[in-house]
Amino acid sequence: MSVLPDAPLIVTLLLDEATQHRFNALRQAHFPAARNYLQAHVTLFHHLPGSGYAAVAAELRNLAATTAPLPVQVTGLRFLGQGVAYSLENAALQQLHRHLQTTWANWLTPQDRQPLRPHVTVQNKVLPAVARELHAQLALTFQPGLATGVGLGLWAYRGGPWEALDQFAFAGK
Repeated sequence: MSVLPDAPLIVTLLLDEATQHRFNALRQAHFPAARNYLQAHVTLFHHLPGSGYAAVAAELRNLAATTAPLPVQVTGLRFLGQGVAYSLENAALQQLHRHLQTTWANWLTPQDRQPLRPHVTVQNKVLPAVARELHAQLALTFQPGLATGVGLGLWAYRGGPWEALDQFAFAGK
């Protein structure tokens, strides 16, 4: 696999198949079609250097080998101003993220230095009134739920669609 040094790397939390399908369907229904070239995702890091691919992949591989699947609470809806997202919570995910922030401290952008606020965006880049309407609509039927984080995904950003580079399944007990 050749990753160009100028292609930023993205790290995501991979979700169980049923949850992924549900969020993909919501994204398909509500995200502007011209901008919807990604599946639903939980971004952990937005911009790591492509030149660090080998080190990033090795760290993710090692971490996934000792991490058990994560029960993730779907706790609510978040109004994003121009979109809507589902909020997620898991203490172990927060700890994993802080560990990676420490490990990759020299590579982090200001955005990736921030505390993790995990979420799945199902609508973005719409007028605020449209986002408010969807938020209100989804809030009427929202019930907290449970998802499972099943691994970590590594992607290259190519100016639009992401290129899947690798997946690291959680294999810990």
